[in-house]
Amino acid sequence: MDKNLRVNIAGVELKNPVMTASGTFGSGQEYSEFIDLNQLGAVVVKGVSHTPWEGNRPVRIAETHGGMLNSIGLQNPGASAFIANDLPFLRKFDTKIIVNLCGHTIEEYVAVAGDFDGIDVDMFELNISCPNIAQGGMAFGTDPRMIEKVVAAVKARVNIPLIAKLSPNVTDIGEMAAAAQAGGADAISLINTVMGMKIDINRLKPVLDNKVGGLSGPAIKPVAVRMVYQAAKRVSIPIIGMGGIMTGEDAIEFIMAGAAAVAVGTANFVNPTATIDVITGIESFMEKQNIRDLSEIRGIIQEGK
Repeated sequence: MDKNLRVNIAGVELKNPVMTASGTFGSGQEYSEFIDLNQLGAVVVKGVSHTPWEGNRPVRIAETHGGMLNSIGLQNPGASAFIANDLPFLRKFDTKIIVNLCGHTIEEYVAVAGDFDGIDVDMFELNISCPNIAQGGMAFGTDPRMIEKVVAAVKARVNIPLIAKLSPNVTDIGEMAAAAQAGGADAISLINTVMGMKIDINRLKPVLDNKVGGLSGPAIKPVAVRMVYQAAKRVSIPIIGMGGIMTGEDAIEFIMAGAAAVAVGTANFVNPTATIDVITGIESFMEKQNIRDLSEIRGIIQEGK
């Protein structure tokens, strides 16, 4: 049976709905030893800032039941280094390139967007939801007025599609999604990590130096699926679903909840071929259920379907 896995995100066509989640895949160099990056719908690179960021102090990662905590703090060498060192590698492959933009202030978000003037990338993902930086980040992503304001400011600066990455650490994800759309976002991605803590009971102190960090992995998948479902009821722009996806069946849940595409994150750390396995799993499900196009099941659990 011929199967159509192609999806369109704000005018950008992906060969399939599977991309990487920012911060879990770098720019793909290490993973290219295990998988063919040409098979991915898109590579979403680690967060890029206008100037280099040092990130938080160790300990910055801790394993938990069903996932992991991280408080990396978006450490990166800055836009100039990324453009010089990472983009040439990614351009060798037939996959879309999505650059995750981060900043402490609206001015910093606009500045890093401007660093990519004339640079050939396909989309931007605006990281307004990271819980691990002292300023900006989640502070923007939990206030609908600030979401609309920062999205509008960056949207006015760029000429390629802009994805707003939203935080789950809110009361009403639908309100946040609507604010991103009102600000001009061409798509939204959700969810980012859930705030969590792990305590070393023998040392009588938190495991992470930052005390709290972002929880990711299978433990948060039910929360992520629920939020994609709720956001899809509030916005008309495409949604990229993420949070604990390990298999093709996991990805199908997000698509049925209303996601146009999905991103694989923490799974990459335990299985470097996870993204390809998810693609294969989606294809197997479509074959088994006699589904020719993902549009047949996208948002199928929404009322009225």
